Amino acid sequence: MMEALVERAWTWIHATFPERQIYIRSDGRVQFFTFSAPLQATLAGLSLLFLGWFAFASVNVIFKDHIITAKNHRYQAMQANYENRIAELQSSYDDLNGALVAAQDNFRSTLNQVVLKQQAIARLISPSTEAASPLNGVAAALLSQPASLPRAQNAGTADDSLILSPGQSSLGSAEGNSELNMLPQTVAPQPTTGSPPTRASFLEGTFQTLAGAAGALFRRKVHPKPISEAVLHNPSIRALAQLSAQAEQLNSSETPLLRTADVQVRSRIASAENVMQRAGLSPNNMIPRGIGGPSMAASDVRIEGIEDPAFTSAYLGASAHGKELAALVEALKQVPLTTPVHGSGFQLTSDFGARVDPFTHRVGFHPGLDFAGPWGSAVAATAPGRVVFAGQRGGYGNMVEIDHGYGIHTRYGHLSSILVSVGAKVSKGSPVGKLGSTGRSTGPHVHYEVWLASALRDPSRFIEAGRHVQ
Repeated sequence: MMEALVERAWTWIHATFPERQIYIRSDGRVQFFTFSAPLQATLAGLSLLFLGWFAFASVNVIFKDHIITAKNHRYQAMQANYENRIAELQSSYDDLNGALVAAQDNFRSTLNQVVLKQQAIARLISPSTEAASPLNGVAAALLSQPASLPRAQNAGTADDSLILSPGQSSLGSAEGNSELNMLPQTVAPQPTTGSPPTRASFLEGTFQTLAGAAGALFRRKVHPKPISEAVLHNPSIRALAQLSAQAEQLNSSETPLLRTADVQVRSRIASAENVMQRAGLSPNNMIPRGIGGPSMAASDVRIEGIEDPAFTSAYLGASAHGKELAALVEALKQVPLTTPVHGSGFQLTSDFGARVDPFTHRVGFHPGLDFAGPWGSAVAATAPGRVVFAGQRGGYGNMVEIDHGYGIHTRYGHLSSILVSVGAKVSKGSPVGKLGSTGRSTGPHVHYEVWLASALRDPSRFIEAGRHVQ
């Protein structure tokens, strides 16, 4: 087949380019040149190549400027497209950077408010140098909301804090030695150390993990501008937005929680005042005097760093009422609300007031209560105080008198022996003597009196008030 094709090609070349001869006559002589078919075909091919190259070169020379201009236009269009794309990417970067910075700043600001409010609340319920705040039983839950976050622990226990129930008008235990909690006197919140984890510290840790990482990537701040949908749906932006919403929810919940605690504190104040009134005491007279100075409206006061006036108002209210409760609780610690003897072996043999005198058999006035019991039984102080008399005194026989402060004194008469000396400090329940029958007495018993502002008071009212304390 190959041979046939070659044969056909040679046939076509010979048919197209038959052998030709060129004759040249010069000076009577004739010369000729023979052009074979292959030579003619070769010359024809070379001629076509030359003509093609010549045409191409001519076109390039003639249309050179047009070609260069077209290429420049294409290059400029490509460059413009790249520059537009780079500008779009830079704009998207700036949008994302600005959104991240704005979200980070918003979250940081909101979280800072939460932390400052938490610290302010912690100042109301954290232990002081002498005693823990009476708000422990009320506001400890403020630092443990929501329930999924770590719960703050109370500084006191059931035995060393007074827990009031409005329905029962109670203010602590009538028995035992209750250590009452005092409220810190400063209004400005200060950071506390060694406190248990709070929801604020939990969020702060989350913030340091996520927002800190975002801040490391985007340090350059830009001015805020409208945010595109793509930026809004960025995972980092959405995560920061969710954390900001949670922080804002916590921030807005602090004031209602503090107000709720304030309501409970005021309820306890009412319960404490009720106990005092049952004992025949005036709550106003039990609050320390000697205070004064310039006054400022609560609306003019600002807690450092906190920008929420409603929280400041609630904080100042809770702080003021907490101090009032602390003063009442401190006063109630000194009020004798129990009996000087305890147990089933004792009985009340004579009330306060009018009675028939056991010696004269005439109507007279009995200035206290008589509790009969076994000889030598312990007679205890009914409230903490300082012994101002210990010895013999007329019809009292062996008698101990204790000054409890606030103008309150108690007397314990007819003792068989005295266990304390003048100037000694006694606590509630401390033995001051032993039951006996010295002085004007018909048998072993203790004569118990309560004095207020140098006037006799019915001890049974104090004991009855103590029954409403648990």
